[in-house]
Amino acid sequence: MKQSIHISGMTCNKCLIKVTKSLDSIQGVKDLKIDLKSGNVQLKVSNELTINQLAEVLSPKYKPSIIYHSKNKVSVTAPSKIKQLFPLFLILIYLIAGSILLQQDNFTIPNFMFDFMGLFFIIFSFFKFLDYSGFAPAFAQYDPIAKRSLFYGKIYPFIETALGIMLLIRWKLNVALIITSVVLSISTIGVVYTLFDKKKIDCACLGTALKLPMTEATLVENILMLIMSISMIFHQSV
Repeated sequence: MKQSIHISGMTCNKCLIKVTKSLDSIQGVKDLKIDLKSGNVQLKVSNELTINQLAEVLSPKYKPSIIYHSKNKVSVTAPSKIKQLFPLFLILIYLIAGSILLQQDNFTIPNFMFDFMGLFFIIFSFFKFLDYSGFAPAFAQYDPIAKRSLFYGKIYPFIETALGIMLLIRWKLNVALIITSVVLSISTIGVVYTLFDKKKIDCACLGTALKLPMTEATLVENILMLIMSISMIFHQSV
């Protein structure tokens, strides 16, 4: 029998090879064809595969969903956006808590914002390094500069790490804030364009180790950081 599934998270031929080997290892799979661009997979199987079977053999970076065909429509089973974005919300809660705890008995809004942005960059760069080779191609799907130069995507995690350290130790704050504003402005433009174009791609904000859909939450996250960096530039100049 034939079965259609969709797998998100594939960004290159290396991903294609990994997924092919993983699906081939499932008992009952006789043949398969993968379209890397769309993520759609056509299978010939003895028995219909379940989401659990697919998830067991696939790396966590690849998210499977089953496509159901009917006479009038095609539907895809996939996790809800809230469930998909849960790791992002959880990380933001920890960032806020960590930033507050760093203030100890001397809480000020500027110091909280510096610590929040610093921790944000350090943690988000960490996730990008978990699958360093896969990050740049994923980032290039929507960032205007990374689209033109893959080198920018390769150094981006290092830029985030450097900015995080500069903000946390309060070194060259004006330089760090200006770079932050420029980098986030460019990335935000790419996110806005992707959302308006209704492209269904994964957000690379947490690298490719954790798969997050490109949604309005990504835009809010970028705008929040952008507002914080611009406001602190004005604060520093006063």
